[in-house]
Amino acid sequence: MRALLIAVVLVAAPAPLLAQEAEDDLTLPPVVMSTEFPGEIEVEPYERSNANAGATPFEGTEMWETFGGADGVSAIVETFVDRIVADPRIAEIFVAQDLVRTRRTLKEQFGYILGGPVAYSGRDMRSSHADLGIQSADMGALVENLQIAMSEHGVPFRAQNRFLAKLAPMRRDVVTR
Repeated sequence: MRALLIAVVLVAAPAPLLAQEAEDDLTLPPVVMSTEFPGEIEVEPYERSNANAGATPFEGTEMWETFGGADGVSAIVETFVDRIVADPRIAEIFVAQDLVRTRRTLKEQFGYILGGPVAYSGRDMRSSHADLGIQSADMGALVENLQIAMSEHGVPFRAQNRFLAKLAPMRRDVVTR
């Protein structure tokens, strides 16, 4: 009976209920590329500040050097991002993300926090993660992938733990559900 009722409603329904009006524009807005950072999609303006990195940097350059400086941080971030987009537990989070921007801002964030001569130009942690729907289990998978990336690039376990301790308080701004 229910199927018959649905069929009658569908047959008798006016065309606009069954399909979009012909005049509806079904095209997506154009993607605007950044003029400041080639290869990135432009984002809404925001106040730039190293405070947006979500943690204060280590004093001195010991951690920066332990992570291999700019080349080491870049390699770790490349491995990390490659891992998270391939990890079936969390890959969906990154499908619609600008990975060029993600890689750049992670390199800046890590470099800044590690005490390198790097400024962070990204958004704050809360607003940059607000619409991603990251859960506690997702955060665990992110940390696991970061640990593997750091290990693959020879970062000593103690240095990894010190870095993760700096990142840990960001959890409250990153995990949104």
